Amino acid sequence: MSEQKIAVLGCGLWGRNIVRNFYNLNALGMVCDLDEENLAKVKEQYPDVKTTRDFNDIINSDEITGVAVVTPSHTHFKFVKAMLEAGKNVYVEKPISTVAQEARDLTDLADSKGLVLMVGHLLLYHPAVNRLKMLVEDGVLGDVVYAQSDRLNINYFKNDRSVMWDLAPHDVSMISYVLGKNPKRVIAATGCSSDRNDIMDITHISIEMEGGAIAQISDSWITPKKHVQLLVRGTKATAILDDTVMENKLTIYDNFKNANSEVVISDYLEIEPLKLECQHFINCCETGKKARSDGENGFIVVSILEEAEKIMLGDRRNNLDEVNFALSRTKQ
Repeated sequence: MSEQKIAVLGCGLWGRNIVRNFYNLNALGMVCDLDEENLAKVKEQYPDVKTTRDFNDIINSDEITGVAVVTPSHTHFKFVKAMLEAGKNVYVEKPISTVAQEARDLTDLADSKGLVLMVGHLLLYHPAVNRLKMLVEDGVLGDVVYAQSDRLNINYFKNDRSVMWDLAPHDVSMISYVLGKNPKRVIAATGCSSDRNDIMDITHISIEMEGGAIAQISDSWITPKKHVQLLVRGTKATAILDDTVMENKLTIYDNFKNANSEVVISDYLEIEPLKLECQHFINCCETGKKARSDGENGFIVVSILEEAEKIMLGDRRNNLDEVNFALSRTKQ
């Protein structure tokens, strides 16, 4: 049984997945949410778990060693800062913040206190993504020159600053991780709103990576048929990771042979990425080691997305600071 006791702050749709995983890992200590209906669902499924509507109960609990913050992104800075100041290790859903300076401040605070700060860049814990990273490191693809990540789905709530802030943290962190290179600069960024306001529900970002590879990222909240695919093009071969299929997610194509020469890569374990991510947080809390997706990793991602948003919206970006985003009870 884990000696760590983790509180989950926010138990909407995604938060309940995190609750489930920490419970199954024998580490769940408390669940907090403002919504009584959300708490009632937790109580029904896990009657022995403490629940509360007051996040101060987490702060004041000596038993709680770590906190998973699963609230809307515009609330992350406030909650993470409070938990770190209370001496709690923190795992915060992506993005760590929507402001790069806030991400830097949180990272510095965690470092100064010797605490774990981990960002929910889930795909860094995905077995197929990790297998692809190994193939890149082993030179199977040759020198990587291009990566393209498409994350297209339907989201009726549109309860974030934009689809870019909701989904692109996955794409930027995943491409950086697989290539072993940080993003260098945003080349171009465009977006549009099908609702004709400043909350973009389709975005496209082009990024230059260290080493010269180009990354193209497309995200959508309005695509009825889910499409989640990563393409990595090297000088020798091209990999496609299709995360919408149940098996045979990762395929390698020889650049110099016809399409029938594909090789399906299946020598990795099919384990739920979220379980691996939650276990990683527990391990980091126990050992004090930095997380794979630590605060610095979160800061780099937010810096790129902040730059992209400035290009995308220009002066209209200030309008978003006045939007009263609904406190999501259905965090995706």
